[in-house]
Amino acid sequence: MTSTPHLNELGEFLKARRAELTPRAVGLPDPGGPRRVSGLRREEVAQLASISTDYYTRLEQGRMPASAPALEAVAEALQLDGDQRRYLFGLAGKETATLRRRTVQKVQPQLRRVLDDLTTTPAIVMGRRMDVIAWNPLASALITDFAAVPEKHRNYLRILFTDPAMRTLYADWRTVARTAVAQLRMEAAKYPDDPRLTGLVGELSVQDADFRKWWAAQHVATLSVGTKVLHHPVAGELSLDWDTLTASTDPDQQLVVWTAEVGSPTYDGLRILASWAADRQLPAAPAQ
Repeated sequence: MTSTPHLNELGEFLKARRAELTPRAVGLPDPGGPRRVSGLRREEVAQLASISTDYYTRLEQGRMPASAPALEAVAEALQLDGDQRRYLFGLAGKETATLRRRTVQKVQPQLRRVLDDLTTTPAIVMGRRMDVIAWNPLASALITDFAAVPEKHRNYLRILFTDPAMRTLYADWRTVARTAVAQLRMEAAKYPDDPRLTGLVGELSVQDADFRKWWAAQHVATLSVGTKVLHHPVAGELSLDWDTLTASTDPDQQLVVWTAEVGSPTYDGLRILASWAADRQLPAAPAQ
């Protein structure tokens, strides 16, 4: 039998998603009365996926790998969204799951040039494990002085959970942090054998009960777009839209930018913050 990465993790993910569904939600008859398990039973998932109950049970117990067609059928049965499907297939080894062992990840030159040109737009480059590998001065002024964070700890998720200032900077810190945990889950599926990622998860699980709970919930998300409200000590309340650009030369590097509509109070606030940052001469990430 061919082994695949994270079979136990795959089984836990399936159990967590199964527990979130009811027979009524998936079009099965519900006889009513108490059920021994929350959500769907294993045999109900197997019925919906048109596979045997024994096959699904072995899959959920981490005792066998799954074929791509079977995974697709189970994903349909559990009504997984796009992020959850990618995560499931990544755990099963049906997508690239090889850890590219390199030295310290360096920002792509074209992303470095973009950062240098963004003088009035906060921006960072995130690499594997959500490490912050480059930033511009306005990002330091907006989020934190990344240059003051030791390189081995310069990880967005770690800063989010260990820097007390983050909990007052973000108006809805819990939602921001919970989403970031789900994004790290996607990273874990891509690189299941990454010792630094494993160490990060272990460290934060010990230190923070919320992280431990959200990590166990098995939710997944990709780094894409959204809006965040910040209570900044210099610029005041900022409602920022954020977006990401993936480097074609290295898909493990993503440029994250925060913008605001021209003429809005947040747009004006960013200009004030840019002037403040220039006066303080906050550094960008050093050229590599």
